[in-house]
Order: sequence, then C-alpha cells, then structure tokens
Amino acid sequence: MTYAVDRLYEEVAYVAYHFHWPLDDILGLEHTERLRYVQQIARINTRAVGRG
Repeated sequence: MTYAVDRLYEEVAYVAYHFHWPLDDILGLEHTERLRYVQQIARINTRAVGRG
C-alpha cells in the first residue's frame, strides 16, 4: 500500500507546526503513530476554539 505524498506532507506540517518537532523525528514515526498525533492535535484545537 502506498501513502499519498500530499497527505504525508500535510501530516508532517501539522505536527511540526504544533509540536515544533524536527522533520526527521516526525518522519521516523510509524504512520499510525503520526496519525494519532494528528488526531490528538485536532481534538485539542477543537476544544480550544470551543472555549474561545
């Protein structure tokens, strides 16, 4: 199974923007682990906006 390059860039940018992690660290994550971070960041952002 291949993973869309555009989607990979999206996930990496999202995690890097919010966590300020280096590219190599983010790319070193397994896909499922990286996706879990993306989902958690999204939940945090949703909750933060809801409180605004």
